[in-house]
Amino acid sequence: MLADAVTLLACPHCGAHLDEADAALLCGSGHSFDIARQGYVSLLAGASKITGDSAEMIAARAEFLDAGHFDGLRAAVADATAAAGVDAPAVLEVGAGTGHYLATVLDALPGAVGIGVDVSKAAARRLARSHPRTAAVVADVWTQLPVQDGAVSHALSIFAPRNAGELHRVLRADGELVVLTPTDRHLHELVAHLSMVRVDENKTERLGAALAGHFDRISRAAVEYPMTLSHAEARHLVGMGPSARHLGPVALADAIGELPEPVTVTASVTVSRYRPR
Repeated sequence: MLADAVTLLACPHCGAHLDEADAALLCGSGHSFDIARQGYVSLLAGASKITGDSAEMIAARAEFLDAGHFDGLRAAVADATAAAGVDAPAVLEVGAGTGHYLATVLDALPGAVGIGVDVSKAAARRLARSHPRTAAVVADVWTQLPVQDGAVSHALSIFAPRNAGELHRVLRADGELVVLTPTDRHLHELVAHLSMVRVDENKTERLGAALAGHFDRISRAAVEYPMTLSHAEARHLVGMGPSARHLGPVALADAIGELPEPVTVTASVTVSRYRPR
């Protein structure tokens, strides 16, 4: 764990500050959390009702993101984060997955410390080695985040669920929330062919309603471009999300085999910046 990141974390049981000692995080009340040999720490207060992404889904995401097809999205998130121009940046990403987006942001903010939170231990293992300034934490974003009040300058929610109240609590007064959401055109070529989970056409309106009372939007930018994918890359792309569970590996391979190779697939998202009220 990074010493600078540990100072931002909170005990999930009592909210006290944590210190690192003997490969564990300890609070003054005596609660102790072992740091796994892979470098992450679990700060779950109890059993989570959410299972998180499987090891197979995380591996597929890593393969696809390593290939660079979402680099345009990663750059847009980094640009939105850097636009805030705050001092002593500390970045929290919820539902951080493999850590690719957080790593890109940290590269754009020299000296910033990062905390990646995900409920999946498979994700946390990847997170722990995603960037030398990232601390990987297992936690449930729908319960209280194990982060001190007003501790971070930026919070990121990239294709991920967001707990508006908790994100507001952990952000500094001068901080910003950066949210990336898919449009109804995102991956539409695959969605139509594979009967994948569709994006709600009212997603933007629902996002605004969910954040109302805690945040005001200060900017919004559309990012859209075509990607040229091999069949293997298309399988990794579908395998990243919940549709892979519904289709199964054999049905997925057969359906993708019916597509032209290479296949053109659209990346289409909205990147929004919010300031806490």
